Amino acid sequence: MRVSQYYNLDRTQASLDFLDVDIYNDIKLYIDPYAFEIIPSEFSDRCKYYIQNYFDTLLNYIRIGDNSSAQAILLELREPNETHLGVSQEASKGRGLGPFLASKVLSSLQQSEAVQTGLLQSLEESALLIRGVGYDIISDIVTNIIRAELILYTQCMAEHYNIPMEDNVASGPMWNPETKRWYTNLVRLPKTDRGPLLLVPKAIVRKKTNYDIDEYYNHYVLDFLRSQEFRANSGLIEILKNGKERITKKSLEAKYGTEKKEVSIRETLRHPEILETYRETKADKVSSPLDHEELAIIENSTMPDLQKLFENLQKIPKGKKDADAYEKVIEQLISAIFYPDLMYPKLQHNIHDGRKRIDIKYTNIAQKGFFYWLALNYPASHIYIECKNYSLELKNPEFDQLSGRFSPSRGKFGLLVCRNITDKELAIQRCIDTAKDDRGYILILEDNDFEELVDIRQSLDYNNKMFSFFQRKFEKLVM
Repeated sequence: MRVSQYYNLDRTQASLDFLDVDIYNDIKLYIDPYAFEIIPSEFSDRCKYYIQNYFDTLLNYIRIGDNSSAQAILLELREPNETHLGVSQEASKGRGLGPFLASKVLSSLQQSEAVQTGLLQSLEESALLIRGVGYDIISDIVTNIIRAELILYTQCMAEHYNIPMEDNVASGPMWNPETKRWYTNLVRLPKTDRGPLLLVPKAIVRKKTNYDIDEYYNHYVLDFLRSQEFRANSGLIEILKNGKERITKKSLEAKYGTEKKEVSIRETLRHPEILETYRETKADKVSSPLDHEELAIIENSTMPDLQKLFENLQKIPKGKKDADAYEKVIEQLISAIFYPDLMYPKLQHNIHDGRKRIDIKYTNIAQKGFFYWLALNYPASHIYIECKNYSLELKNPEFDQLSGRFSPSRGKFGLLVCRNITDKELAIQRCIDTAKDDRGYILILEDNDFEELVDIRQSLDYNNKMFSFFQRKFEKLVM
């Protein structure tokens, strides 16, 4: 049973910001620490700080020989059952460290030349250079380190989707980067009949972490060794009938060994440039969030029905009486259509100490497409949505209301969403006036625009088509 079913949310994964996990079993997905490197958000910045602070603290203890302190901050890591991520075949029960495995990891770190020499620089590199550490363990470690942030995220999402929470729930260990110690607290969290629930943004999970030992070994370590053998004109070179030369993986493994982690560790210590090349490649190679289709396959769930969401929009009567229902359907449509570009929706978001309110706010995490281009060229860290459930002419107050929410730090781009406009040219001119007065950039989306966006999202080339759709509208503001 998924979270959406357990709490009767009447939503599918497509319109949920969090991963709609099975509350009884684990789903084979993992939190990738590298995801925070490519997601421009305050949430990501805080998570990166927590992770690097913990990892630097751990390595420093090991390098100075303070083994008791190192063991203390490792032993506090526990099985993060609350997220329901990982590889358990039975009911979710965790695959985390625990005392025995924590001792093994500590022993591997203590014996690692990569730690002592400073070659190991980040937690994700442990999957390449530390014995006994794979991406499942890294995911569990990360979950523990950022638990405080996941609790805050869960609380926000529970309020957003009306998921009930309970008081005085044991938080589990949370990392304090100031004291460099673990602490616990009683917090407010959702609880199922299987225990506390931690919601995880679907934008930060992957089928495996970005730093992958199979990829590193096969395409970097072995390729480096192959190049060395060619330069040495070694006996591993075979001459094919067509005169071409080759060195097989089998012959390399016969000489260097078949244990990929051991070979990778040994050769990386001898030739640190292998790891440096891998780092550079990873810095340029963005690991994108899983799309709707991938999530549906992994979760064994249905594909998103965007057409049904649009039909739900059409069923809502126009007028202030149904403004709340309209706003909620718009949020579902935008969340589904613009994933993974926009995340962390907040309905009725307050600013200026509550003196002003924004109908919907999103964090812009786009790595390609229109919203990515927008953030590169204009203040657009957040995208603001104002919803008007009527067909009357949009007048200056509606535009001033939205532009009044803009700021250089929060973002200066928003969508004014309404049913349909009588005088489109006048409405567009009001958007142009707002832009020319340096009060921000507003685009209007009507019902027929959402119908087109649904069709675009369901097309094979939706990224380019989506860019063209918004670029046509945006160019009118800046011409």
